[in-house]
Amino acid sequence: MFTWTKDELNDEQSDAIEAPGSIFLVACPGSGKTRALTYKIALELSRLQSDRQFVVAITYTHRAANEIQERIEDLGVDISQLWIGTIHAFCLEWIIRPYGIYEPKLAHGFRIIDQHERETLLDTLCKPYAAQRITHYDCDYYFASNMYHPSCGDPAKHAHVKAIIREYLRTLLSRRLLDFELILYFAWRLISRHSVIADLLAKIFPLLLVDEYQDTKQIQYEILGAILKAGGGASRLFMVGDPNQAIYGSLGGYAIDVADLRSITGLAISERALSKNYRSSERIVAYYGHFNVHATAIEAAGEQRTYASLVSYNDAIAVDDLVDEVARLIRYNVETLGIPANEICVLAPQWLHLATMTRRLAIRLPDYQFDGPGMVPFARDPENFWYKLSRLALTEPAPALFVRRLRWANEVLADLKEAGAALADWSPRTLLRECNAIELPEADGLAYLETFGIALFDRLGIALASFPALQVLRQAFVESSQVRVAKLEAEGLHGVGDVSFFRRAFQPRSGVTVSTIHGVKGAEFDVVIAYALLEGMVPHFSDPGGDDSGRKLLYVIGSRARKNLHLFSESGRNRGRRGHYLPTAILGTCRFNYDAV
Repeated sequence: MFTWTKDELNDEQSDAIEAPGSIFLVACPGSGKTRALTYKIALELSRLQSDRQFVVAITYTHRAANEIQERIEDLGVDISQLWIGTIHAFCLEWIIRPYGIYEPKLAHGFRIIDQHERETLLDTLCKPYAAQRITHYDCDYYFASNMYHPSCGDPAKHAHVKAIIREYLRTLLSRRLLDFELILYFAWRLISRHSVIADLLAKIFPLLLVDEYQDTKQIQYEILGAILKAGGGASRLFMVGDPNQAIYGSLGGYAIDVADLRSITGLAISERALSKNYRSSERIVAYYGHFNVHATAIEAAGEQRTYASLVSYNDAIAVDDLVDEVARLIRYNVETLGIPANEICVLAPQWLHLATMTRRLAIRLPDYQFDGPGMVPFARDPENFWYKLSRLALTEPAPALFVRRLRWANEVLADLKEAGAALADWSPRTLLRECNAIELPEADGLAYLETFGIALFDRLGIALASFPALQVLRQAFVESSQVRVAKLEAEGLHGVGDVSFFRRAFQPRSGVTVSTIHGVKGAEFDVVIAYALLEGMVPHFSDPGGDDSGRKLLYVIGSRARKNLHLFSESGRNRGRRGHYLPTAILGTCRFNYDAV
């Protein structure tokens, strides 16, 4: 039986982990939520009575899944009966792939469309609506049971957007393509129409864990609820999240009420809370506490709690002077306060603003490096075989990476076998050895990856031409990556096509992180610098959540910081025919003793 000492978990964490039955756990920022999940999984794995059972953990991102899995491995726990990943990966592996033959639209096979291919298709479908200024950015949607809902918040565009989405879905299905929303939709259809699926899954899943429940959609609750209800109490639930960080409402995500959760799952669910923040100083906690929508308890309890944090807010600076001021604050925190550059994050509501900011900061701070998801020069599509292979191609053999690279090799091998490659005698270790043995002279990143793939297939004795599905995926990966490289180069970033720049995608963060507010969830930094905190952006003018959504965004921004927090509502940012953006009213009503830095 897995055990731990009192030094490893606090009383709140231990109580939630050891509690029998199903648990609904509200966890404030920095409260050790990931640690609690990790230890709960480790405990439940040690309690399994059959080698046919699995503990299932649903995470919001692949990054979170990898982090939790690595932490469990570090505890020395056998993870052979753990399945962990996103809800889309779960639906693919456990519902759609094994039972898709019972859905006529899936029975003859399917392929997952990548982001670039999706955007290209939508751009084509949007062309007749150019006069209405509709682009693929307006065409996000989500399913709630049997109905799809456009995410576009502009009512004037709704009729046209719905017509585009209808044609988009018709095109996907005619080409036997699925996007992430269709994965959820067909998983829901299968599990709703064939109760035996839920019955079978309930028998092999004694525990379902859900991380970041506040970002879960109705259709996802219903899929998991069907499995739990079919278990009749034999399958338990451990759900964790923070309703104050529910910032994906426009995409259908919401923090479910525990009473509704009990109704969907048929379970007797106990409520617990984690209220001790081990991340931030008391001053930082007090600041973002102003935006606490759900009145959750938060107590600064970590080593940083007495740190003399700097919290500044500037709503007078002109947009033309903003880059110089952000550069000054970066230098001040690094060179005066001694904070490492990789512990600083620059945030904005949209990538549009970050691209320009990053390019100009790189010019003003030539000795600094800038990292972020938007700086990756190739397609980050976790479902694409060639993305999975790129992780092995772009990382060097090292003891610290061995377990992670071995897991990646297992995923590559599984995809090859699923594609029909005869590799029965190959193991992840032998595949990893073959990858490690490949040495290439190419300096161009895409050429390097293409040559690496050819070399590996030669070593495996596989003719790529015999696997058209893999060829289609490669074309999608290459085309998407070419677009990303060209876009970054157009934004003034030099050398992004070099293999050395490609390798940075899988290296530890070494520079200042740049990210959107949504993209930084789950991360933490010593210093957070956020700008474009303007009415119409925070909250977005189309967000139906209004001021509550704005407060949650500010709560997320503030709770990422351990030590210092610098906020900007710059003046003079153009809003087109509406003049200029004004500071978000929510910040204007916040009374706080800000610091002058």
